[in-house]
Amino acid sequence: MFEEDNAQWGLVHALVLDGKGGARSIARTELDQLPLQPEESLWLHWDRSHPQTQTWLRQESGLNEFACNLLLEENTRPRLLPLPDAQMLLFLRGVNLNPGAEPEDMVSVRIFAQAQRVISLRLRPLRATDELLQQLEEGRGPKTASELLLSVAQLLTEKVQALVSDLSEVVDDEEEKQETDERYTPEHDNLQQIRRRAAGLRRFLAPQREIYAQLARNKWPWFVEDDADYWNELNNSLTRYLEELELTRERVALVLESEDRRLSQRMNRTMYRFGIITCIFLPMSFLTGLLGINVGGIPGSGSPYGFLFASLLVLALALGQWWLFRRLRWV
Repeated sequence: MFEEDNAQWGLVHALVLDGKGGARSIARTELDQLPLQPEESLWLHWDRSHPQTQTWLRQESGLNEFACNLLLEENTRPRLLPLPDAQMLLFLRGVNLNPGAEPEDMVSVRIFAQAQRVISLRLRPLRATDELLQQLEEGRGPKTASELLLSVAQLLTEKVQALVSDLSEVVDDEEEKQETDERYTPEHDNLQQIRRRAAGLRRFLAPQREIYAQLARNKWPWFVEDDADYWNELNNSLTRYLEELELTRERVALVLESEDRRLSQRMNRTMYRFGIITCIFLPMSFLTGLLGINVGGIPGSGSPYGFLFASLLVLALALGQWWLFRRLRWV
């Protein structure tokens, strides 16, 4: 209802959580005088690139300059920063599922949170917040500010799981093709891209895992009773995904190493065959060259059987070499 008007101010959506799993939208003009009931919480989701967002954040949000500067930084990594009065700054990263984007180019969501208010900022659309809106519309969304943070983190983690599984399946296919077909040649560029994607994911997921561990250990006063268990479960999930990413990188390295070894063996066999052929034909080439010189005294030059004699001599030399190589186990 108010989305189009709010968008002019850089406000993606403004919702009041009703404490029962649902939410109602409010207009940008209602933010200044908005009474909240004890069971309600306010969620403001802003477009960080919009000029009005920065104006509101610095002049009307009530946040100090330090918090505003951090929320509006150009480049950030996942981090958790406690603030006075049981407030926090929480920076998370999610998989980039926007059309034409690389998933490992992760999208940042920056959050200021307190007991009954959550302010989040994004630069690019985030699928997790869209799914969260759908849950709220269906009446099965988060009930409090702490559950809202937890829901955002859970949805972000689910998207990571899907991407990690996809990377692992690609490596599975490459390993299977390599094992079943000796002539199969893996695409080096594709495998290197998988390694780069895994490294890019690890760059942000490792510190994000530590954030979940901190939230599981340090409970804010306004957190729901069992929130720590859920944050700990998210920590364990990210630990598994990081281990899977590291295993994927190692498996890619093994596939490439196996392919290099196969190429080396194939080259060695080829050079070995060329060497054997060279050893066989070198004496025969010497003999035919010697018999072909244009000087007098060549044996059989005047005999009608001279060519047959020379051919039998070359054949006998080849058979003798083959027998010798067999005795030496070269062939």
